[in-house]
Amino acid sequence: MPRTGPRVPYQEAARLLLRTSVLDGMRELLVERDWAKITLGDVATRAGVSRQTLYNEFGSRAGLAQAYALRLADDLVDHVHTAIDGNVGDARAAFREGLAGFFLDAATDPLVQSLLSGEAKLDLLRLITLDAGPLLAHATDRLAGAFENSWVDATRAESEILAQALVRIALSYIPTPPGPGHNAPAELSELLAPYVEAILSAKDRR
Repeated sequence: MPRTGPRVPYQEAARLLLRTSVLDGMRELLVERDWAKITLGDVATRAGVSRQTLYNEFGSRAGLAQAYALRLADDLVDHVHTAIDGNVGDARAAFREGLAGFFLDAATDPLVQSLLSGEAKLDLLRLITLDAGPLLAHATDRLAGAFENSWVDATRAESEILAQALVRIALSYIPTPPGPGHNAPAELSELLAPYVEAILSAKDRR
């Protein structure tokens, strides 16, 4: 079968596979026990790599935890990006669908569950609160690209405003979810969609 799409360099593909295996292994361990009781050796063994390989890729225990949190942010971007592609011209449906998918996935994540139960240690909680800068910057940049290079066709400045607001609000719901009676995806859609609709309306008037 002929290959389609751009060719991924071998080293990049190998690194992506390594990170996926390690972070999947960490997720499995978090289901079994608290982060405080998981060593880098445990993660390396579960992922089938050496401890030195783990150190080379993530640098430290904190680096591994940050990479896990970054993947949570990537999940948000992927859900919203897919929903944008699947709901051309309908910003409200795109935000509703994308955020609903993200919140559903996040609710089953062991790190998020430990945050909600109050069992998470401060170092993990800080990753999506006080020390969330790298997380926000990474997700905002990726999501801005989705708004800029889709039917939304927003400018880079508009895309960054929208992406940063969505990422900040969505991630803030992780440690402090809304109370009963609130439909977070629908409410956030009502808040964010008018910005996209204004962008589209301005283009129609030109």
